[in-house]
Amino acid sequence: MRTALIATTVLAGCETVPDAPEGVIRYDGIETQLLDGDLVNFKVQAAGAADRQDISDYAQCAAAQYALIRGYGFARNVRTLVDEEGGIWTGDAVYTISPSLPRGLRTIDAEVTVADCAARSIPTV
Repeated sequence: MRTALIATTVLAGCETVPDAPEGVIRYDGIETQLLDGDLVNFKVQAAGAADRQDISDYAQCAAAQYALIRGYGFARNVRTLVDEEGGIWTGDAVYTISPSLPRGLRTIDAEVTVADCAARSIPTV
C-alpha cells in the first residue's frame, strides 16, 4: 500500500523542493478553472507517483470534491493528460459536472469517489 504525504510547496529564489521519500506521493497542489458552465479544468502536480494512474486518480479526486462543492453529485471525465519530468508529475484533466448521472463511460459518483479518496489519503480541493 502506498503512503500519501500532503505538502504545500512554496518556491522562493533558487530554493529546491526535496524529493518525496521512496513509496510516498507528495501531492503538490490542485488548480481549478471553470471553463464553461459545467466544464471544469483541473491541473494537479505531485512527486513520487508510481505511474500515470496516480496522477489521474489525484485529478479525479479533485473533480469529485469540486462537483460536491458546486452542489452536483456526478462528474464525467472528458480527457486527462499526464506528463512526468525530473520526478515531478503533472496532470491536466477536464471534467463535466452535473446533478444527475451523465451519459458516457467515464462517469463518477462524487460522494463515493470523495470517500474513496479520503480512505486512500488523496487530497481534494
